[in-house]
Amino acid sequence: MKVPFLSSRRRRGRPMRQIAFAIAGILFLTSLASPAETLVWTRAHELYQRTDYAGSLGELLSTNEKDSATLLLMGRDYFGLADYKQATEALEKAAALAPGNAECFLWLGRAYGRRAEIANPFSAPGLASKSRQMFERAVALDPSNREAAGDLFDYYLGAPGFLGGGENKAEGLAAQVAQRDPAEGHYYQAQLDDRRKEYDSAEKHLRAALELAPRQVGRVLALARYLGMHGHAKESDALFDQAERIAPGDPKVIYERASTYVKTGRNLEEARKLLHRYLQAQVTPSDPPKSDAQNLLRKIGS
Repeated sequence: MKVPFLSSRRRRGRPMRQIAFAIAGILFLTSLASPAETLVWTRAHELYQRTDYAGSLGELLSTNEKDSATLLLMGRDYFGLADYKQATEALEKAAALAPGNAECFLWLGRAYGRRAEIANPFSAPGLASKSRQMFERAVALDPSNREAAGDLFDYYLGAPGFLGGGENKAEGLAAQVAQRDPAEGHYYQAQLDDRRKEYDSAEKHLRAALELAPRQVGRVLALARYLGMHGHAKESDALFDQAERIAPGDPKVIYERASTYVKTGRNLEEARKLLHRYLQAQVTPSDPPKSDAQNLLRKIGS
């Protein structure tokens, strides 16, 4: 069963406030562990950030006592290695130990979602529904968690009604998000409008999002992609140049420009160069996997 709403989300740069919260959470969790366990977890987290999921997992498996932070990171490692069943098991244990941690339920939703994508037709609906329930739990625990809200929105927008999806639910969530983060609310509304083939309205919302957050590179990339896909090549290229000035050498900028070129069938030689450059870059788990870049290269015969 293909679950399109669980495909890779459009990556956006995290605001500094979210980064600060993430750092504070790491410091709190590591303060609860022994010095030796803290060292192992820190080393494993560094490997995870370099997308060395196997190395990170190896570090964590060496510990005797596995707290919620260790199990959460193990689950993310298994997810990165595409072992979604093991990811689910580790994340279920993490959530049981930390039932108030939205990150545990966010990653559980992702793991169940990937399992739904590859499951047989009899198992897939149940796994997809579990994915939705986990996303909803994550948002209920932390409404300000942008990734959790984004994944739930994608689910609502892409899933049929019998699996708990629907445009009405997506629209309701978009309205809630807009109250806390107007720029993100415009981004959600643009996706709704695009789905309804209201392309001019979608473009207006993307422009409004960028106007509200002009230094967020993700806002620039979202509009650049959209314009590129709708025949406005000159302005799209200018926006990609703007994104490069905001975040020089950012792998997301490199990948999104190459991807847009490939999907629109233009500047393919430049796309090849960009994709090879991406494959040589040091990426993080929030960047598109390098396998996506390899797939794009194969698509254009490289």
